Amino acid sequence: MTRSSFAHMQVLQPGMFSVVQDLGRLGHQHHGVPVTGAMDEWSHRAANMLVGNGDDAAVLECTLTGPAVQFTRDTLLAVCGAQVRITAGDRPVPMGCAVLLRRGVTLAFGERSSGARMYLAVRGGFATTPVLGSRSTYLPGNFGGHEGRALRKSDRVPLAASDPDAPTLALERILVQSGLPFVAAARIDTELPDGSPEGVRFIPGPQWNAFSAEARERFVSQPFAISSRSNRMGYRLEGPGLQLTQPLEMISEATSFGTVQVPPDGQPIVLMADRQSAGGYPKIAYVASADLPRLAQALPGASIRFTPVAQQAAEQAWLDLEDRLALVREMAAHALA
Repeated sequence: MTRSSFAHMQVLQPGMFSVVQDLGRLGHQHHGVPVTGAMDEWSHRAANMLVGNGDDAAVLECTLTGPAVQFTRDTLLAVCGAQVRITAGDRPVPMGCAVLLRRGVTLAFGERSSGARMYLAVRGGFATTPVLGSRSTYLPGNFGGHEGRALRKSDRVPLAASDPDAPTLALERILVQSGLPFVAAARIDTELPDGSPEGVRFIPGPQWNAFSAEARERFVSQPFAISSRSNRMGYRLEGPGLQLTQPLEMISEATSFGTVQVPPDGQPIVLMADRQSAGGYPKIAYVASADLPRLAQALPGASIRFTPVAQQAAEQAWLDLEDRLALVREMAAHALA
């Protein structure tokens, strides 16, 4: 049996930058292998929940413009993240809910109204070959995802084997009887509480006190703009210069998603999903994990203000986010029952 005979997603138009991502390649940073994974973990996980997947199933992360695709079988899918117009058979497809799409019908992403990244999940996930335990795409290394790169026209992305126990019988009956290009389950609120990058919370980094009092004051009182030179590796910020009290020689240390490094030019960089495994620039702050999804949806030119919080408050914000996701999972399971 040839590869093309397996159930797959056919790419008619790839969009600007569409890549397969899961929650990342964990356990290999000590070998210099970046974690990668979804930029907006909230939207990635929510989309998977809507179709009954586990959190780590591979999805398609689409930046700024989405693709046009077809599936070789009836496919349960969901789209979360940036707000975008989606159509199937010239009918508008809702976001934030499970959609059973008829095989051969074109799912097309149109104009985006807010946000930067959309996440397309399918029941069972995309079945690209795992590399070091993850299907995430790492472009600088040319591995993971679909052939280690962004999607191109005519690509065929394999789908996981059909799940005979998938709780979608009601949707399947409606699809068969109606003749419609798709049918949708009840919509669920999967949007973040605040889609603005203003007020990004942080806790001080290990070199916080190595910066001058003026630099620390600037960091919390003045806005920064996301540079057009930003990417999945890091968001370069433009704003007031942040200077050390004196030159600092550092041994490279491990980095994490949300680490705010300050290179010699004084312009901070927020490390994102494709960050390097270690870095030698002083770390002025760590962005609270609960605010990273909002930051991942911010566009170049957006204004950011940093708000200090205590470690306990940052942890509670993450727990609150997990509580909301637990509610999404419960509602999604009910919608598919």
